[in-house]
Amino acid sequence: NSFRYASKKDWSQIAKDLKPVYTAPSEAAALDRFAEFSGKWEKRYPAIISLWTNAWAEFVPFLQFDNEIRTVICTTNAIESINARIRRAVNARGHFPTEQAALKCVYLAIMSLDPTGKGRKRWSNRWKAALNAFEITFNGRLSAGRS
Repeated sequence: NSFRYASKKDWSQIAKDLKPVYTAPSEAAALDRFAEFSGKWEKRYPAIISLWTNAWAEFVPFLQFDNEIRTVICTTNAIESINARIRRAVNARGHFPTEQAALKCVYLAIMSLDPTGKGRKRWSNRWKAALNAFEITFNGRLSAGRS
């Protein structure tokens, strides 16, 4: 939501300056990084500073997660990409005579994302650290779901 109040030409610099805030190892470090951010941008975009100040209490619990979990939470590009591909495939088809036909369309759209099957191996390697962090943080809830 921070970008809503900023000019598009400043988005990349704002994102670069905000990254140390949400990647900080502790709340105190995040507060220090936010002070630096607000010192630089408060004059030009006071609404962004106000937005972060008002939402700080909701943001702080995010900092208690491991870095691996934070990365998964912040990385939505892959999910959004899959959703866009499925939406495009379904909209191109229009309507479906049965639920089975709709599921087949979604399945084919997902399978077309990785036709060789090599992406699945890369994907699982990137998730190993996050899965370990989830398992430790949430005390066995992931393994309980698999049994």
